[in-house]
Amino acid sequence: MASSGTSNNNREDKYRSYLHGEGEKTTTWRYKAPPNYDVVNKLFEEGRTKIWPAGSVEEKVQNLVKTWEMEMFNKTCFEDYKTVDPNNYTFSLNGRKALTLEEKRKLGGGYNSLLQTSLPDKFRCYNPAEETADSSHQAFTTAFPRGFALEVIHVYSGPPVIVYKFRHWGYMEGPFKGHAPTGEMVQLFGMAIFELDEKEKIVRVEFFYDRGELLGGLMKGVKPENILPEEAASSCPFMKNTG
Repeated sequence: MASSGTSNNNREDKYRSYLHGEGEKTTTWRYKAPPNYDVVNKLFEEGRTKIWPAGSVEEKVQNLVKTWEMEMFNKTCFEDYKTVDPNNYTFSLNGRKALTLEEKRKLGGGYNSLLQTSLPDKFRCYNPAEETADSSHQAFTTAFPRGFALEVIHVYSGPPVIVYKFRHWGYMEGPFKGHAPTGEMVQLFGMAIFELDEKEKIVRVEFFYDRGELLGGLMKGVKPENILPEEAASSCPFMKNTG
């Protein structure tokens, strides 16, 4: 879920592969150019709780997950994916039915597949059924202008079946679905399984986490329609000094 901007340079990213170079010359990018992760990389380096040794299994897993995430959010053609086997790949969330790439795309891709819910519509502060890949991207990049950083905090088993614990975090410095920005950190912890084939391509991804950890933090900000007239008056710079 790490947000990013677009880039006009060919400088390699420290944590992600398959962004630039000969292999990406024909890649179709969702936003017309490779993403730039400089801002979220800074957030990651300032806020991470682990610094893994170069070449360690933890560093390799962390970089693989960041690269996988980059491709899922930014490459529109399955043939351009380098981290997964598009023909055999499946994704599931919290034990739900495993989805193929095409089924995932029908859900709206991106955040929608990661925020699936069984809640009745009236209780959904974020409803994947009503969002597109672009509208969900807009919602979260607006809420997290500096991005939503990712770190791997423990690896329980290495390839071919990787099991790891992760942390995502960002600062709500923009509005979300009508909720005012709080400036506070919003973070999410979870577990994941990545299964690799003999060519080291990802063929199975399973995530387990509580989406309420993320959405709850984004709903703390007050909605304008929920502000009482006297509260609005007390926060108005002109009204404060009257009476």
